[in-house]
Amino acid sequence: MASYLKLSGAELQSRVERAEAVLKKCTLCPRECGVDRTSGKFGFCKTGDRPFVSSWGPHFGEERPLVGRFGSGTIFFGRCNLGCIFCQNWTISHLGEGEEISFEKLADVMTDLQSMGCHNINLVTPTHQMPMILRSLAIAAGKGLNVPVVYNCGGYESVEALRIIEGIVDIYMPDFKYSDPEMAMRYSQARDYPEKAKEAIKEMYRQVGDLEMDERGIALRGLLVRHLVLPEGIAGTKEVIRFIAEEISRNTYINIMDQYYPCYKAVGHQPLNRGITAGEYEEAVKTALGAGLKMIDGVNT
Repeated sequence: MASYLKLSGAELQSRVERAEAVLKKCTLCPRECGVDRTSGKFGFCKTGDRPFVSSWGPHFGEERPLVGRFGSGTIFFGRCNLGCIFCQNWTISHLGEGEEISFEKLADVMTDLQSMGCHNINLVTPTHQMPMILRSLAIAAGKGLNVPVVYNCGGYESVEALRIIEGIVDIYMPDFKYSDPEMAMRYSQARDYPEKAKEAIKEMYRQVGDLEMDERGIALRGLLVRHLVLPEGIAGTKEVIRFIAEEISRNTYINIMDQYYPCYKAVGHQPLNRGITAGEYEEAVKTALGAGLKMIDGVNT
């Protein structure tokens, strides 16, 4: 049973209201812009108080435990709370490709994805839209939604916000992008990213533990971490892996991703203006395996 179905309707509604209250002086992410998003003011994420969605559909390129036979029910939310100059979805995150939809429409998207056979609802870049997602999820649960929810985020999260969704999210899938504050500032405008990502991943693990799968290998609950290898060690892979192995769990599933390529503004920034080498990727994989972590990959990677 999906976690959110174990909560009473009253408790789920209470969580919705707690989350929406944060929008009045927004601290949903570590930037803590403090703007009143309910009055038409925008902070760093340039998002108001209604769902802003780019696209949705069954996705077959995600990690194997999410994809299964019928795909992961992926919803791409517009805008982002990070400023990555190499974002591969930059038209969505930076340019705001998408449209504002109603809570009811977003709830219908969730139930439609379930009716297509998708094994989960995969919320991509949900951090800055968490309250809107919660309200829609509550509506969808009333319409029969029962598959696990995946919180597919950039890792730049507020622990206080994560505690609002405790017992609602089944699977946390954060990126861990950098271990060096200088790199995080230079390439994502977030100097405190390493500190905040570590705090957030610890909280996620506290809530859901190690990844659990059914007899088909489909993820039911737990933590799965993504790490994108960047040229010349920019991502600080060794420290990322050390942290996960020593401060989270050696049973953690990690996807060491090799698909970096220069796009958006990265083409003008050395060394991000080149892809990674086979040697850089192999070293990252060797480090993760040496630390005892469980390797996982995407179906099409």
